[in-house]
Amino acid sequence: MADSAPDDAARAEAVLRAFVRPDGSLSSIPARRSKRLVVLDRISQVFDVGTRYPESEVNALLRAFHPDVAALRRYLVDEGFMTRSASVYWRSGGTVLLDAPDDPARKDPPRG
Repeated sequence: MADSAPDDAARAEAVLRAFVRPDGSLSSIPARRSKRLVVLDRISQVFDVGTRYPESEVNALLRAFHPDVAALRRYLVDEGFMTRSASVYWRSGGTVLLDAPDDPARKDPPRG
């Protein structure tokens, strides 16, 4: 059985190239769920594991990606990347990059 991880990584990078602009913002939110999951995984990486965020801070971080922060919040929660309780959010899924500050594949979103 062949290892599909390199193929999966290549597909994910192709999706990111198609939907993420050079400045880190989204050209659009993917309609297809499989592509949206790739984009949401990347977005989830701006949230620190173990940190709780008020909704206003979540909105500020998501605004760097796309103006429709409500849709992004809903997708992140519905797909298990984040959990919400009483307007407080925390990261509960997605890829966790360990000790990779020099990794050129990981770009922090624009702060605005």
